[in-house]
Amino acid sequence: MTYHRLYKSIDFTIVKICFSYLGAMESDPAKCSNDLQSSHLPKSSSHYTPIKLEEYEPPVFSAKKLLKKAKESCRCGRQSIITFFFNLFPVLEWLPRYNVKEQLLGDIISGLLVGIVAIPQSISYSILASQDPIYGLYTNFFCAIVYFFMATSHHNCVGSFGVLCLMIGESVNRQLKLAGFEADVGASSVANATLNGTVACDKSCYAITVATTLTFLVGIYQIVLGVFQMGFISVYLSEPLLSGFVTGSSLTILTSQMNLLLGLKIPRHDGVGSLVLTWFELFRYIWQTNICDLVTSLIALILIVPIKEINNFYRDKMKAPFPMELLVVIAGTLLSHFFNFKERYKSKICGNIPTGFKQPVVPDLSLLSNVALDAVPIAIIGFAMTVSLSDIFGKKHGYPVRANQEMIAIGMGNLIPSFFYCFASCAALSKTLLKESTGCHTQISSLISSFVLLLVLLWIAPLFYSLQTCILGVVTIVNLRGGLRRFSDTPKMWRISKTDTVIWWVTMLSSSLISTELGLLIGVCFSLLCIIFRTQRPRATLLGKVSNSEIYEDQFNYKRINSVANIKIFRFDTSLYYANKDYFKRSLFQKTGVNPSLVAAIQQKAEAGGKSENCFSSKFSCLKATKKEAKKASINIPVLSFDMHTLIIDCGAMQFLDSTGLNVLKETRQDYKKIGIQVLLANCNPSLRHLLQVGGWLTGMEDMELLSFHSIHAAVQFAEKQSKAQRESKVVEGSFLSPEAQDLSKGSSLNESL
Repeated sequence: MTYHRLYKSIDFTIVKICFSYLGAMESDPAKCSNDLQSSHLPKSSSHYTPIKLEEYEPPVFSAKKLLKKAKESCRCGRQSIITFFFNLFPVLEWLPRYNVKEQLLGDIISGLLVGIVAIPQSISYSILASQDPIYGLYTNFFCAIVYFFMATSHHNCVGSFGVLCLMIGESVNRQLKLAGFEADVGASSVANATLNGTVACDKSCYAITVATTLTFLVGIYQIVLGVFQMGFISVYLSEPLLSGFVTGSSLTILTSQMNLLLGLKIPRHDGVGSLVLTWFELFRYIWQTNICDLVTSLIALILIVPIKEINNFYRDKMKAPFPMELLVVIAGTLLSHFFNFKERYKSKICGNIPTGFKQPVVPDLSLLSNVALDAVPIAIIGFAMTVSLSDIFGKKHGYPVRANQEMIAIGMGNLIPSFFYCFASCAALSKTLLKESTGCHTQISSLISSFVLLLVLLWIAPLFYSLQTCILGVVTIVNLRGGLRRFSDTPKMWRISKTDTVIWWVTMLSSSLISTELGLLIGVCFSLLCIIFRTQRPRATLLGKVSNSEIYEDQFNYKRINSVANIKIFRFDTSLYYANKDYFKRSLFQKTGVNPSLVAAIQQKAEAGGKSENCFSSKFSCLKATKKEAKKASINIPVLSFDMHTLIIDCGAMQFLDSTGLNVLKETRQDYKKIGIQVLLANCNPSLRHLLQVGGWLTGMEDMELLSFHSIHAAVQFAEKQSKAQRESKVVEGSFLSPEAQDLSKGSSLNESL
């Protein structure tokens, strides 16, 4: 017993070093002297040297500091007031520096061209929104003026946008049906609806009342999002999702305009399956097609589409696009007036368009509850389109754009015009591209466009009395080319990302076949599900070492990657949390080829089968019996062996861990420890390291360095150093044991292996 205690107190590593040094002195004194001198030299880079980083103290939450900051931000002084107004009205910052000589001509030209293009679009989009033509002119006039004062973007052109007009029209039609107006009743009919609860209101009056109330609520939503800096919501509307939504909405708009092109009077369908039902009605009443409207539509398409394509193809060489839409509208109006298409061919025309402005009124607040949900997707799509376009052209022309201020600007551009008989608007892609390509420099061009619309509102509008509505339908459909052209981009999108392509198709089909609002919701939910699915089943692989380097890469993707002896390096390409914990374990067991729970169960069976009867004789005779029984048991039970003493988990792709993920790592470490395999973590970011330290990752560990591996190579060096030290200690231990003790050690090691 005394010898045994003395044996346990010896440091085998030190003894081995001493004996090896003495042996070397006897064999080669000169070499030993050189080794002794070289021991004072710096260590080679191949040896493991732990890196200790001193962290900054985390900021401590202090109520006093928070109150102090709040007090400073609420302090009302002259400078703070000036800063507030400069932030709220960016025009105060850039207008005094406006260069008249260099910028005014480009702004005037672009403003005139955009204003000319906006005339037919304003009238056609107002019909899409189930409104009289005059309200589309109001919308494009007022919103551009408000946006001029509050926008940080120099190139955005705000106004009526096809997708928003479609969504507004669907909401208005639902409210018209609830109020007792049928879809096919004329605008002059009166139902039992009242405006603000007092004045009788016909269908046209009630439609704009619903639209202004909806626009009022959209503006409030957008202003609230901007004030509370919630622009991050737009990140959930990815480019494939928005593209699919625009394409699906374009199909719905195309379908809704077909009755105008054919001159048919069919029931208007909204909601789920409206596209399919509308096409069913079109084929049902196709025999009632107005030949005059059909011929006019075909001629307008033949004239407008090629010119639009030529403008698009030569946009870099042409100083200004040819305004074919306006010319067709003017020519169609003149032909309809002089040949009296309405009386002779029963062709549908715009009718009387009043001049001047109406007295502003407060939106009907009693309708707020009816349109509260309808306003949400309109507000989101509106600010998403505005912010995305402002970012694109801000980066292109090198000026800063504030996303939250853009939301406030477009929100005020809806809130204020809602008192002037306007419906919701946002930045329009086609007009913004036209504005930018024709030399626009600032929002002065928006004022020029508003001036053009002002001329129409004051004097020119009545001249469009005889304009056929089929031409307006053609103008609307022609402007859908960009959205419909996305179908040709899907093969390229499929090659780049199959997931994005599936998101595009799901959003497009749901937006067109189900409904616009539900299509957007389905697209967002499906996109989020795809993200969750990606994190649930990420790529998991084993890493190997690139020859003569400290780089570790995927063994299955690259050639000439060497695996590290007795060390497995596992990489999980996403964060570890509750949704993918089971997949993490399965992938880990599959890649390493070792399931610790299964191995531990087999070892327990082996130990139970290898137990001998109670030994009452000397321990050496018991050992002999144990050896015999162990040999007999080894015949039936396979000996488990695996070429791994260390498992390194690369956490470089893990952005975060939740409590479930932390528990999975701790359980993994404990399970592998039971079968003699240590688990190390590498490439942990500071937040992961802090969570591991607080969560008890080091509990039961003797070495604090096990949390300090800033690279895979450092973890590999540590594991190799530890394995080498263990082998050397076993050699020294064996050299100091007596023959009887060596037999006992061999017997115990045999039992452990079983």
